[in-house]
Amino acid sequence: MKVLDLRAWLVALACAWLVAMPAFADPVVIRFDRADEQARYAAARLSSTLRSQGHRVVARPEGEGDFTVSLAVTPGALKREAFRVAAYKRAIAVSGGDGAGLIYGALSLAEQIGNGTALDRLSSAEEAPALPFRAIKFNLPWDSYRSSSALDLHYETVRDTRYWEAFLDMMVQNRFNALTLWNLHPFPYMIRAKNFPEASRFSDAELAEWRKLYKAIFHMAKVRGIETYVVNWNVLVSPEFAKAHKLKGNNFWPNYKGTGETSELVKRYTRESVTQVLNEYPDLTGLGFTLAEQMGGMTPQERQAWIDETFIAGMRAAKRPAKMIFRAPLSSDLGQGGSTSVETERLTRRAIEGLDDFPDPVWLEIKFNWSHAHSSTTLVKTHGGPLNDAYFDPPPANYKVAWMARNEDFYALRWGVPGFIREHIRKNANAAYVGGYFVGSENYIPAKDYFTVDGADVSWRYAFERQWLFYKLWGRLLYAPDTSDDLFRQDFVRRYGEQARPLLDAYALASSTQLHFATATDFTWDFTLYGEGMMVLGRNGLEPQSVDRLIQQKPLLANWLSVKDYVALLRMGATAQTGQVTPLDLANRLEDENARALQLVQAIDASDDTSLMYEVADVKTWANLGLYYAAKLRGAVDLEMYRQSGDPAKKAAAIAHLQRSLTHWDTVAAITRPIYKDMPLAHYNPPDNQRTDDNLFHWALLRPAIARDITLAQQASYVPDP
Repeated sequence: MKVLDLRAWLVALACAWLVAMPAFADPVVIRFDRADEQARYAAARLSSTLRSQGHRVVARPEGEGDFTVSLAVTPGALKREAFRVAAYKRAIAVSGGDGAGLIYGALSLAEQIGNGTALDRLSSAEEAPALPFRAIKFNLPWDSYRSSSALDLHYETVRDTRYWEAFLDMMVQNRFNALTLWNLHPFPYMIRAKNFPEASRFSDAELAEWRKLYKAIFHMAKVRGIETYVVNWNVLVSPEFAKAHKLKGNNFWPNYKGTGETSELVKRYTRESVTQVLNEYPDLTGLGFTLAEQMGGMTPQERQAWIDETFIAGMRAAKRPAKMIFRAPLSSDLGQGGSTSVETERLTRRAIEGLDDFPDPVWLEIKFNWSHAHSSTTLVKTHGGPLNDAYFDPPPANYKVAWMARNEDFYALRWGVPGFIREHIRKNANAAYVGGYFVGSENYIPAKDYFTVDGADVSWRYAFERQWLFYKLWGRLLYAPDTSDDLFRQDFVRRYGEQARPLLDAYALASSTQLHFATATDFTWDFTLYGEGMMVLGRNGLEPQSVDRLIQQKPLLANWLSVKDYVALLRMGATAQTGQVTPLDLANRLEDENARALQLVQAIDASDDTSLMYEVADVKTWANLGLYYAAKLRGAVDLEMYRQSGDPAKKAAAIAHLQRSLTHWDTVAAITRPIYKDMPLAHYNPPDNQRTDDNLFHWALLRPAIARDITLAQQASYVPDP
């Protein structure tokens, strides 16, 4: 290299170094109350982001740096969980209405810095929560609601406090403020009942490890401003207790459907366990319960009396007040299959209004559209049927509704439709009686990543990190529904670079496929629908929706027409009324949305970034599932037209459409086979909760069932009406 060239190279290197330097070379000073754990947490998260951007950070109460950040709680000026960021040229003041608000303010500031904003260009901001209850539903893998290898495989991960630290960091980052932990019977994992030591299977050392885990979860959550609740299923006890006392009912895992024993002995054990748990875990916020499982044969009045004499009495006997999640009864009769009635709602309302000695509000949990909230934003049914207005009219004084937004439809594929969540909140959360939402699953635990192929060089460790967009959309929009899509687009850019900016819009289009499928396919409980698999409950369990099933399928919404009803309309020479959605309307929408989604990701080069490759692959997978479904809808319409009219052109068209749908399914399999394992799926469990490990799912495994649709159309015959 010539001397002149060397000098020029050194000058260029120096200029690049100067450009890369932070705008403020001297320390960034962060001032906060060192005695406050939440302030320390806020400062630590902010410091970590500053250092990741090349800034030197010091934390001291006095002294000046080139740039100063002050963190303080100002409860008189701001409401709970609200924050204000006041930006000046060389200083930032972050204030919160409480510790949680202070953390949110620090994280908001860190978000700007993490996106590359220079310190002297940071923006002021102010936000307050739209809804006070923003909860995650988390089913634990021990004494799990269902018995399945899909749940068992998370056992070690969920017992690791490092997992919980990461999960709780995600929750507070996205402004979720309640963690609800669910399993059939949690108490033996948390305490050795003083008067019933035989209920525990653990040695003192083993129980000490369980206690250490629960205490760590509750304390880490408290530091982050997250409330914690333990929710269980009432009359259930441990197998050890049942054996020791020769209980007549199957009151233990994995039983949850039937008639459990509700004797005075079981009542006393339950009541005392509730009190002891609250006394021994001061960081635990509250408890929840379910008036349903293993309560077969009991009337609604008897179920409520059981709760009064056990959980409510036990909570009242504790040394401190505790908050309550009161689940709306799942059955209004003696059965457990699910039913609703005005009388049961009135009974429940009277029971809650009698809890005037409990902290307000009591959270009344109601399932939104049963097990499949990711369907329509219109409330059609809860668990068991339509919801009446007894809970709401007149407006309640001491309780608020928290909608349960269950997801049993997508576990592997990433999902993100911000417009759906905004509309859901706008339509269902503006009433004064609504306090918030639960978001989560019954049959999926977001812990161990059992989807990604072994050896993939990806940026995540845990399953929930794969679904970062799902959690960010729900959490941030529950806190502030008017949050701009630009914030979510910028997160893609921060993760993957500028070329990833179109991914949010691509997901909003492509993963709407699942919403359309769920709305066009009426459902009830968990296993009646599995969106990302395009599967429904058949005679032999979960199966791909055949073209014959599609023809007969009743939609969720009354203004959506089934294929059968639409063809009957056409045969009469009529047309759909204004506001009705026909199968061909849906096919048109699916084709338009998914073609646009594929176009948005076409130019993204993910050859050097495996994590980005997965993001793009999921968009392409959803899009091809949507195109598969659109072609199948067209094939179903033409097949039913042929069966009704005998027109051979309709039969040929049906076969062509179904062949095209198989082509799109083959594309789905080609995309996912190299990058996704065969996945254990709890949906495959047979009746009566009998254990099975033959429950692997992959799109490629379903090809024979998809191909049978073509055979059905080829073999179809016209039988004229007599």
